[in-house]
Amino acid sequence: MFETLSNRLNTAFRSLSGRGRISEENVRDAMKEVRRSLLEADVNLEVVTQFCEEVTQEAIGSEVLKSLKPDEQMIGIVHARLVDLMGPVDSQLLMVDPPPTVVMMCGLQGTGKTTTCGKLAAWLKKRGKRVLVAAADLQRPAAVEQLRQVIEESVAEAPGDGHVAFHGEPDKCAEYGKATGVAVQVCQRALKRARTERFDVLLLDTAGRLHVDDDLMKEIEAIDRSVQPHQRMLVVDAMTGQDAVNSAREFNDRLAIDGVILTKFDSDTRGGAALSVKRVTGAPIKFVGIGEKITALEEFHPERMAGRILGMGDVVSLVEKAHEEVDEEEAEKLAEKMAKGQLTLDDFTKQLRTMRRMGPLKQLLGMLPGVGGALKDLDIDDKQLDRLEGIVNSMTRREREDTSVLSKSRTKRIANGAGVPTTEVNKLVKQFGAMQKVTKQMAGMGAMGKMKAMRQMQSAGAGGGMGGMPGFGTRGSTKTKSVKSGFKRRKRR
Repeated sequence: MFETLSNRLNTAFRSLSGRGRISEENVRDAMKEVRRSLLEADVNLEVVTQFCEEVTQEAIGSEVLKSLKPDEQMIGIVHARLVDLMGPVDSQLLMVDPPPTVVMMCGLQGTGKTTTCGKLAAWLKKRGKRVLVAAADLQRPAAVEQLRQVIEESVAEAPGDGHVAFHGEPDKCAEYGKATGVAVQVCQRALKRARTERFDVLLLDTAGRLHVDDDLMKEIEAIDRSVQPHQRMLVVDAMTGQDAVNSAREFNDRLAIDGVILTKFDSDTRGGAALSVKRVTGAPIKFVGIGEKITALEEFHPERMAGRILGMGDVVSLVEKAHEEVDEEEAEKLAEKMAKGQLTLDDFTKQLRTMRRMGPLKQLLGMLPGVGGALKDLDIDDKQLDRLEGIVNSMTRREREDTSVLSKSRTKRIANGAGVPTTEVNKLVKQFGAMQKVTKQMAGMGAMGKMKAMRQMQSAGAGGGMGGMPGFGTRGSTKTKSVKSGFKRRKRR
């Protein structure tokens, strides 16, 4: 997400490079490109106009600090304004005493509202909360069943010491439309159950429509009056751009929403909704959905998002992802094995699985400062990791622990089992051997020695792709093809 916008903004800032002072003329020239970039990203026109005016006023006449270049200082100004535009940080749900805290989920049909209910329940479960999720979308019988499956199958497997339960009354779907207040009654009974069984949070999954209409709003307003939720969360599809902002404005006018959850944030979207919805509604963005997994819900941090937009990376989020997925005890054991040169292919595949749980590789690499722009022409294929794991799984335990026992016949058997050419098996074994050697060398080295060893490891792994990772392939760019051909020429020598 934001890839195109990020590239366009950095092009605009480079025009200021080499200047000794930020003048009105060069600022306005740069802001024309910024304005065009934001409009192409489907940011609301009023928001774009106000944003550009604020940046221009702050930037004009600013003396360039000795420690900064003009383009760097401009990036700093824009970063601060982007944080103001999307902020402040407000990801916490208001918890009331006595419980339960009632959270009403609203949104149009197709925004991912039902799945988001499950993700939010999983997020609360991880924090030790007892959550009851009620299916109040009765216009579609399938919606009740979908929510039940999400809660009973997916959330049950989510980590955490809390508990999540489902409340649904599918038989009431037949009455919906024939009698008034059916959905309201379901919500009332769910609230009664939440109080009786001492749940901490009650999530209400309300009905949606293809567009905002009077019937939809009257039903949600009736639930709002009857149950009196403590928080009204609006689920918005980030892919719909300006349409998402318009629907958010209408919901807010009728309901006074307390927060926004943006879904499909990992998709190829232009980002207009994220940059517009806070300014248009006044309600903070609390969470973003970043994938299909039930745990793929993140708290929204405007300063980190602004950093991603400007190509500054998001190392904090990357570290948090690693902290959630990496077992400290396992990591210590692995470090000891690496220091002794005892790393096995089983250890290697465990690390691959851990990394994959953190998210798509391109998304993770894009969180590193300066890396996002370098990846724009690369098609990073996560399926290559499936091939690596398939090769390792086709080996016997002895072969995984000691690759020196591999003969031609064993290699052929492994290749057939994994469905790959024997050359891929040989490449993995060779590069893994180099990795073992270098990690053992690094154990007793200082910083400079470790940097030299890392360069050796990258050089040894060059034939396999980026960063010395065996078999890690890229496709699609001219630059990548020329690099690959360079690797081949080096081998022939």
